[in-house]
Amino acid sequence: MAMDYIKETKDISAEEAIILWQASRLSLSKSYEKAPEILKVHGSVIGTLGNFSASIGKAKSKKTFNVSAIVAAALKNGTVLRYVAELPEDKRKILYVDTEQSPYHCLKVMKRILRMAGLPDDRDNENLEFLALRKYTPEQRIRIVEQAIYNTPDIALVIIDGIRDMVYDINSPGESTRIISKLMQWTDDRQIHIHTILHQNKGDENARGHIGTELNNKAETVLLVEKDKSNGDISNVSAMHIRAMDFEPFSFRINDNALPELLEGYKPETKKPGRPEEEKFDPYRHITEQQHRIALEAVFGLKEEYGYKELENALIKSYMSVGVKLNHQKAVPLITMLRNKRMIVQENGRKYTFMPDFHY
Repeated sequence: MAMDYIKETKDISAEEAIILWQASRLSLSKSYEKAPEILKVHGSVIGTLGNFSASIGKAKSKKTFNVSAIVAAALKNGTVLRYVAELPEDKRKILYVDTEQSPYHCLKVMKRILRMAGLPDDRDNENLEFLALRKYTPEQRIRIVEQAIYNTPDIALVIIDGIRDMVYDINSPGESTRIISKLMQWTDDRQIHIHTILHQNKGDENARGHIGTELNNKAETVLLVEKDKSNGDISNVSAMHIRAMDFEPFSFRINDNALPELLEGYKPETKKPGRPEEEKFDPYRHITEQQHRIALEAVFGLKEEYGYKELENALIKSYMSVGVKLNHQKAVPLITMLRNKRMIVQENGRKYTFMPDFHY
């Protein structure tokens, strides 16, 4: 199935590349527009036209409620929870794409958005279009969304609830690169903002799969929605990654009308008293690029390719020499991270090889 994607990555001719090269050249004599800021939290910009952002969270963290608040703010062009929307006069349309829920459930989300925006929920709103795409293939979903984006005049904001359903395999680098390129192309061509929702892995803080890695690298903001540690009815929202100034995390709960409600002044519990819990090993945060590079060059200087088990043993030894103590438990997330970052690759499903020109 994944082969369908390869056909899409069309090669461009030398002539086309020359035209694009000339068109991409920046000049100090020209002025470039600053991207219009359409979504903020407390004065911190989280969404601009021409870019995309993401929300990630584990199952049951209330990600869809959080995104409903963003959409409601955009619909009324005002404030909902802590989200403040300022859409231009000629761009007020919002497209909400759901890839995994039934039409019945989607309708509930749609009604909830309208109620949060203070609008009637018994009739359609001309500025909100909702697509339920559960029954289609990833390929069809991409085409449908693309047509909707290019053929909806005045479109400003697109929500893709379930970006993982736009690819067959969330760990395929080719597919992930392709869908992220689409997001970049759509946002740029149509000067819109796209916000996508992605699940987090159960065991760690990362967005799922290769597509999660790509989103983290390219999105202007990644919001993290988590259940509060001391009270499961409360959800906390913070910026996991933000290009602009960071914002103070905020919390909401679902009230008796089944709507999210801001908890003013609630401070999410940070650290428990007593012995500090040992921080979970994160090979991306706890090891520097320099350490990775030296250790990997040492390992692959001895041998060009390794099977998994021998790679694990070689890495444990080599990282030790740059001051990183690993055991087998820690070697597993390390190898996963090295693969996600394409620092090492497993070609033809067998041996692991090194990519020395990696970007960290």
